Amino acid sequence: MYDNNKRVAIVTGGGSGIGLAIAQKFVDNGIETIVIGRNEKKLSDAKQLLGERCHPINHDVSDLASLPSLVDNIIRDFGQIDILVNNAGINMKKDFTETTDEDFQQVINTNLTAVFSLSRAVVKHMIPQGKGSIINISSMAAQYGMPRVISYSASKAAIDGITRAMAVELSPKGIRINAIAPGFIATAMTAVALDSDPERKNKALGRTPMGHLGQPSDIGDAALFLCSDAAKYITGVILPVDGGNSIGF
Repeated sequence: MYDNNKRVAIVTGGGSGIGLAIAQKFVDNGIETIVIGRNEKKLSDAKQLLGERCHPINHDVSDLASLPSLVDNIIRDFGQIDILVNNAGINMKKDFTETTDEDFQQVINTNLTAVFSLSRAVVKHMIPQGKGSIINISSMAAQYGMPRVISYSASKAAIDGITRAMAVELSPKGIRINAIAPGFIATAMTAVALDSDPERKNKALGRTPMGHLGQPSDIGDAALFLCSDAAKYITGVILPVDGGNSIGF
């Protein structure tokens, strides 16, 4: 039976970076949070940091055939799923002409197809509940062109499209679908990309009106807002959390 007194969330890729920050905000606000990831060490560290409301599951969301049983097991153990954050994703930097079909498909499978498949499995349980919130993680790569990330850009542009399509179809059933498009956020992955390329870092900050990198907690705050009653009339939105980067000159 659905319990209105509790909320249960899934955060994919929740063991580090933005996903961990989202899980932190959820746990801090009393949400039972299932953190899904592939790295056992990161999951263990997340559990130690977040405490008893954090429930790590070691699982590869790109294994599409396994996702329905994964969701069924979560429903069996927790009784409901109120929130799904599709955060897990991979990137690949290669010249356009050097990107193979296999490279392209690998990124699309994790960043897009897995989002579709996992959301479909979760929505089948949300519909009888009559409510739910799904948050997809988009990117600045869907807002403007970036070189050497053709597969990543394609996957994130498609995320924006399925966010709107899902919202139109599922909102009448009480399920809101939104996306967050992070700008340049201070994570370990960003540090690797920018600190080794001062020209790129200066370009990123130069077109960001606020003039500095965002923090993972900024994305956590946005996710917590979008899945809360404060956003109960918001659906189909792709929310940039980027210090103005997407509108900067």
